[in-house]
Amino acid sequence: MDGRPVILAVDDHPSVLSAVLRDLRRRYGREYRTLGADSGPAALELVRDLSTRNQPLSLMVVDQRMPEMTGGEFLREALRLYPGAKRVLLTAYADMDAAIQAINEVRLDHYLMKPWDPPEDRLYPILDDLLEDWRAGFEPPFDGVRIVGVRWSPEDHRIKDFLTRNQVPFRWLDVETDPEGARLAELSGANSDGLPLVFFPDGSSASRPDIADIGLRIGLRSQPRARSYDLVVVGAGPAGLAAGVYAASEGLSTLLVEGEVGPARGGCEHAGDLLGVPDPPDREAHERAQRQAVDEGGVVLRQAHQPGGGHDQGDGPQQG
Repeated sequence: MDGRPVILAVDDHPSVLSAVLRDLRRRYGREYRTLGADSGPAALELVRDLSTRNQPLSLMVVDQRMPEMTGGEFLREALRLYPGAKRVLLTAYADMDAAIQAINEVRLDHYLMKPWDPPEDRLYPILDDLLEDWRAGFEPPFDGVRIVGVRWSPEDHRIKDFLTRNQVPFRWLDVETDPEGARLAELSGANSDGLPLVFFPDGSSASRPDIADIGLRIGLRSQPRARSYDLVVVGAGPAGLAAGVYAASEGLSTLLVEGEVGPARGGCEHAGDLLGVPDPPDREAHERAQRQAVDEGGVVLRQAHQPGGGHDQGDGPQQG
């Protein structure tokens, strides 16, 4: 997925929209992804999709006089999703009153009279300043898994527990108290029966997914690569990982099978000198052993299924 910030151009006249996009891409195409829409409703749908996918929107260049939705009306709706995006209105002389009204209603950053040729004099200097100002206050969005749910949901806790045990960064958003969580639920059209919602880094999402589906979406393998192995180790705890590492280092094709990845629930407090790691915490030792097993050529087969008795892992990789 393209992570560049988006510049959005909106105009119902195909020739004008094409000219705006041409000029924007010529100047900003390397650093920004430039998208176009030929109406206010189409642009609003695009903005909603960007918001659901957690894509940054830096600048909107919008024609004022459009039949289905005026530029000012579009900006008013779009600002609910991207309040920090810069806003430029394209106007004709006859639309000056509308432009002045938009300055007050949607905190318009600038309005441009058509035509804007040459862009080097009448377009780029204005947009350069606006984009520089936007970058100064921009905070990159969280690019991991996002979970929208309710605090006491067992399903939420099972998903958080599974991600934590697999060292997958995630952010949990309470639909009842977090504005972003409420916004994502509204954009997805989900009610309480559709929670939890899980949004993945590739832009896809799922309502009430099972653990196996989440495992596949985050890249955990549930099928072996080869048809046969010299050694199959069942259980990827400290002993299983050690066996896998040493067998793989001796040239044996090795398969590790584990139903619940991550430090065992009843694991020892200290792993001793597991794989040459001198008395580290259990979680750190397990993570190093997993990496070493892969480096040595061993294959970790991760069976993604519902871990029993899920609970919050306060020391896991959760963010936000």
